[in-house]
Amino acid sequence: MTMRDNQYLPTRTYVPPTRIVWVSGSGDQSSVSSPGMLLEKRYGQVPEGKFLDGSGCRMENKGAIPSVLVDFGCELHGGLHLACGGPSRKGTKVRVRFGESVAEAMAELGERGACNDHAIRDSVIDLPWAGGREIGNTGFRFVRVDLVTEGVLSLESLRAISLMRPMPPLGSFSCSDERLNQVWATAARTVHLCCQDYLWDGIKRDRLVWMGDMHPEMMATLAVFGNQAVLTDSLDYMRDTTPADGWMNTMPSYTLWWIRCQHDLYLYSGDGGYLRKHHDYIKAVFANLATLIGPEGRCALPSGFLDWPTQHNRAAVDAGMQALMVMVFEDGVRLAAALGDDDLAGVCRLGAERLRRYVPSPEGSKQVAALLALSGLRPAREMQASVLGVNGIQGVSTFYGYYMLEAMAKAGEIQQGIDTVRDYWGGMLDMGATSFWEDFDIEWTRNAFRIDELPVPGKQDIHGDFGQFCYKGFRHSLCHGWAAGPAPWLIAHVLGIQVVESGCRKVWITPFLGNLDWAEGTFPTPMGVIKVRHERKTDGKVKSQISLPAGVVQ
Repeated sequence: MTMRDNQYLPTRTYVPPTRIVWVSGSGDQSSVSSPGMLLEKRYGQVPEGKFLDGSGCRMENKGAIPSVLVDFGCELHGGLHLACGGPSRKGTKVRVRFGESVAEAMAELGERGACNDHAIRDSVIDLPWAGGREIGNTGFRFVRVDLVTEGVLSLESLRAISLMRPMPPLGSFSCSDERLNQVWATAARTVHLCCQDYLWDGIKRDRLVWMGDMHPEMMATLAVFGNQAVLTDSLDYMRDTTPADGWMNTMPSYTLWWIRCQHDLYLYSGDGGYLRKHHDYIKAVFANLATLIGPEGRCALPSGFLDWPTQHNRAAVDAGMQALMVMVFEDGVRLAAALGDDDLAGVCRLGAERLRRYVPSPEGSKQVAALLALSGLRPAREMQASVLGVNGIQGVSTFYGYYMLEAMAKAGEIQQGIDTVRDYWGGMLDMGATSFWEDFDIEWTRNAFRIDELPVPGKQDIHGDFGQFCYKGFRHSLCHGWAAGPAPWLIAHVLGIQVVESGCRKVWITPFLGNLDWAEGTFPTPMGVIKVRHERKTDGKVKSQISLPAGVVQ
C-alpha cells in the first residue's frame, strides 16, 4: 500500500443519533410512531425484534409523506446506514437529506443555496426489505428521512457511518478557561475531519486540496497530530498537477502558499530528503516568480486572491500579495540554504530585496495588515494600533484569522489574541457549532437561531440567510479546515512552544497566561512529545514544568 496512491484505510465507526429533532404530524394519510426507537441501542440487523411487523420507528404513507429528522450530536464525515423491515416488502423508497444544520436538512434543493455540489446531500433511494442500505459520503450532523412510496416502513435503525483518517492526537491544550478549551478541541476536530483522501478544505463542499487554504490546515495538523502522510500527499499532488510556471488552483497566491508550506514543513520535520524531491520544482517556481517583480519592486503577479471577505477590496488584495511575495522569497533563501543551492539563494535574496522597496498600505483590511506585519514590510505595532486592534473582532475571518492572531502576537498583544479566539471562534460555538466554518461574521448572530434549532419565527437563519461569493446560504460549509488556526496558535503563544531550528531540534518556550490561572498541553516533534504546564503563583509569577524529549533543546 502506498500513500501516494491515496490508499489509506479510514477508521469506520457507527454513530447513533442523540436526539429526535422533529417528526411530521400524524393524520389519516401519514403517521410516524415510536421515533424514540431510533435512539435505542441497535445493531444494524433485521430483524432486531418482531420479524414481520418490525420493531423500529414505524412510518406509514397513505398518500402523504411521513418524515423524521435526527441529530447525531456533532459534525461527522461519512454516510448513513439504514436498516429496514415491516410489512411493505418491495419498492420502498425513501428520501435522505443530510445537513450541517437543522435548516439545511429541511431544505429543498435550490432553496437558499442548498445543493449537491461536491457531495450528494439530497437523494431518493430504494430500500431492501429485511435488510440494510448505506448511502452518502459528505459532511453532516443532521439527517431527515422521508418515506416517499405508499406503504409501511419499519426503520429498525438509523446510524451514521463516521469515516476518519486514523491519526491519534499527540498535541493538546487545556487551561483555566473552559471556553478556550472548547475552541481548541473544536479546531483540532475540524482539521481532523478534513484529513480524508487528501487534506480537503471542506467535507461537504470543497472536498478539494486548495493550496492556500492548506497552510493554516497544515499548521493545525502539525500541532495536533504531527507530520502526517496526508500533508505530503497533498503537497505532492499539487506539484504533480501544476506546471512550475503555472498557478496552483489557477491562483498565483496559492503557488506562493505552496512554497510557504514547504518552508514550514521543513522547519518542523527537518526532512531534507523530502525537500530535495522538490528541489528542481522549487527552483523553477522561483525562476518564474522572479520575472514577476515589476518596477520599483512591486509584485506583478496576475490578479490575486487572499480570502473571500477581502475580495471586493482590490487595492488591499494587491497589498497583501506584495507582503506574501516578500515572505515567500525570504522563505526561499532559507530553503536554498537547506538544499545547498547558492544560485537559488541568490535569486531569492535579490528578489526579496527588490520587493522590499515597495511598501503598500493595508487599505483598512485586517487580513492585509496581518500580512504586512508578519512580512515586516510595516511594523507590527503600527498595524496593531491602526488596523488590527480597531473595532474588536469586526473584520476577522476564519481563514486569515490565524494570521491576524500571529500578527497580534508579533505586536506583543497576545491577550487580544486570546480575547479574539474566545469571542470570534467562541461565537460559532454559541450558535451550535461543533466544527468551525468557512466564514463567520459576529454580526450574523444578531437575532439568529442556532444551527441545531428548527427555524424560529422572527429570527434569521445563521446558515441559510448569510454567506456571499461562492458560499451563499446552505452552500456555506460549516466544517472548513482553514478555520482551525486557534489550535496551533494557542500552543505557540499561550503554552509558548515555538520551533527555532529545523526538525524541532531547538525550541523556545515562553508562556503567556494573561488572565488565565494555568495552561498545560503537549506538542509533537519528530523526536517525541514536549509536555508543559504553566501555573500562576500567588505572587503573580508563572511557574513552569517542562519535559523535553531526547534530541530537543530549549
